[in-house]
Order: sequence, then C-alpha cells, then structure tokens
Amino acid sequence: MGEFWSTTVLNYCIALGVVLGGAMLGGIGAFFGNEPPMDTMLRLSEHLKIWALVAALGGTFDTIKSFEVHILGGEMSQVFQQLVFILSAFFGAHFGTVLIRWLIQGDL
Repeated sequence: MGEFWSTTVLNYCIALGVVLGGAMLGGIGAFFGNEPPMDTMLRLSEHLKIWALVAALGGTFDTIKSFEVHILGGEMSQVFQQLVFILSAFFGAHFGTVLIRWLIQGDL
C-alpha cells in the first residue's frame, strides 16, 4: 500500500480513536464524579469531533498552508490528496460518534 493510502487509513483510525477513547474515558470519569456516564459519553463524542480532526491531521495550520502552496503552485493532485486526508479524518470521527450513539441508545 502506498504512502497516500496508509496516511488516509492512519488519519481515519486516529480520528476514530480520539473520539472513542475520549468518550469512554470521559464516561469513566463521569461515573466517578457522580454524573450520568452515558449522557456524558454522548455529549463528549459530539464535542470531540473537531479535536479528532485536528489530531488526525497534525494541526490545521499545516493543512491550510499546504492548500495555499499547492493551489498557487498549480498542483491540484496535492490539493486532492489533502481533501481526501481531511475527509478520511472526518469519517473516522463521525463513525466514532455513531458507534458511541449506538452503544448508548441501541440504535443508529
């Protein structure tokens, strides 16, 4: 598998892991703090989506800078690659939220 696809899969898995791990550990913390853990997990999974994207992409400024450099340089294939990386991170974060919702509510 090439570097492009391995980076795409890595971004997906990192974003998924940030949402799942953060929500589950937050649920454990809520349990010890006498708060409803399921509600906390659901709320955290929604709030962690943007941070999962940032963590998977390695910082948003690098991605924005890459867009600027490649668009001005006329390298549209590089712009397409960056868009795929962003989308894979988004889908990983969204799937993590869907999994948490499924675990808590029992439906999608």
